[in-house]
Amino acid sequence: MSNLQSSLGPDVSAPLARSLHEHWGLFLAEGIILTVLGLGAIIVPVLAGLATALFLGWLFLIAGIVGLVFTLQARKAPGFGWSLLSALVAIVAGAILLWSPLQSLITLTYVLIAYFIVDGIAIIFLSIEHRRELSGRWEWMLINGLVDLVLAGIIIAGLPGTLVWALGLLVGIDLVFGGTTLIAFAFAARKGATGPTSGVSAAL
Repeated sequence: MSNLQSSLGPDVSAPLARSLHEHWGLFLAEGIILTVLGLGAIIVPVLAGLATALFLGWLFLIAGIVGLVFTLQARKAPGFGWSLLSALVAIVAGAILLWSPLQSLITLTYVLIAYFIVDGIAIIFLSIEHRRELSGRWEWMLINGLVDLVLAGIIIAGLPGTLVWALGLLVGIDLVFGGTTLIAFAFAARKGATGPTSGVSAAL
């Protein structure tokens, strides 16, 4: 069995593993692109933050318009009122994000701070409460929760200066981690495809 298939687990079928072998170059290219974009976001976090705000604005606006169209076409469907409200809220949120992206960036940063605080506290309590069931793993959950609180503390301590770069920096870090993971996955796929036995079928 190839190294790639071993890393994917026994439940992955041979056709899927073979497809991953054959397209490892696409994973590598995507990983490199994400890593480069992430490094760019880390270097210029303000632009990355504004780009994130604009992206979310268009995402909400388009999703709201599509949802509104489908909702109006199904007026007699159950939950029509809630669906209509949801679509209108998405449109309004998208319009606000696009109308003033810099102000939206500041708002999103406050939301990010709140998320880190709530998520960090929740993970800490969850890890402590279930430390017996999560033996060997609850410590990592605890550290994860503490890291969330530390990040929130760093952003709060740097206010108001951090409002313009915190979101972009975190987006960049996330892209770099995602890109490097894909690169590692691609090399694992390539190694599985070019193992000591010849042919993809033999490697599986």
